[in-house]
Amino acid sequence: MNLVDELKKKAAHRAVEFVTSEMVIGLGTGSTVKFAVERLGELLNSGQLKDIVGIPSSNQTEKLAQGLAIPLTSLDEHPVVDLNIDGADEVDPDLNLIKGGGGALLREKIIAQVSRRNIFIVDQSKLSSQLGSLFSLPVEVIPPARRTEENYLKSLGAAVTLRSDNDGTLFRTDQNNLILDADFGPISDPIELARLLNQRAGIVEHGLFIELADDVIVAEADNIRHLKREK
Repeated sequence: MNLVDELKKKAAHRAVEFVTSEMVIGLGTGSTVKFAVERLGELLNSGQLKDIVGIPSSNQTEKLAQGLAIPLTSLDEHPVVDLNIDGADEVDPDLNLIKGGGGALLREKIIAQVSRRNIFIVDQSKLSSQLGSLFSLPVEVIPPARRTEENYLKSLGAAVTLRSDNDGTLFRTDQNNLILDADFGPISDPIELARLLNQRAGIVEHGLFIELADDVIVAEADNIRHLKREK
C-alpha cells in the first residue's frame, strides 16, 4: 500500500469510530470510502457493531457492501440517515466541497441532505484555499441537454470537458446521465455558482456541496486532523 492509500485508510478508520450499533449509515463512493466500508464489514463480522444498515450512494458501493455482508436498505425504508461517511475531491477553509470525481454526485448529495451528520474523509492533498483550484467541477446533465448545458457552462467562464471512460467511451452515471467537467479555475463565489446551476433544467446535479459537511477528517503524514464546520 502506497503512502496516499495509507493516509486514506487512516482517515476512513477514524470516521468509522463515530459509528455505533443500530445506526443507519450513508455509504459514499470512492477510493477513500472503500476503506471505511471495509472497516465497517470487519466490525460487523467481529460483533463490535450490531444492527447497522447502510444506504449506498452508487452501484459500485452497493456491490462492495454486499460482498462484505453489510446489510443494506434504502431511503424509502429509512428516509433519515444517522451518519453519512463520504469522500471529497476538494475542501475549502469553510468546509465546502467539490465532489463527483467518481460520478456518484447525485445520490451522494441526496444522502448528505437527509443525514443528521456528514463526515467527509480526505488526505491532506485535497485541502484547498479556494474551490476549483485543484479540481474541475463535475456537472451531471441529461443526455439531450448535453450541448445546451455545455454552452451555458462556457458562458459562465468554464472550460468544459465531456467525461469519458478509460476506453474512450462516454462515461455514464448510474442514472445513465452524462458528466461535464467544468474547469472554472478558483471559484470566487461557490454559493452564487451553485444557485446559477440549480436553476438549469438540463442540469441534474453538480458537485458543489455547500454547508453540508459537519466534519472533515484529514489524514496527514504524521497526524489525523478533525475539522468541524462552524454552525
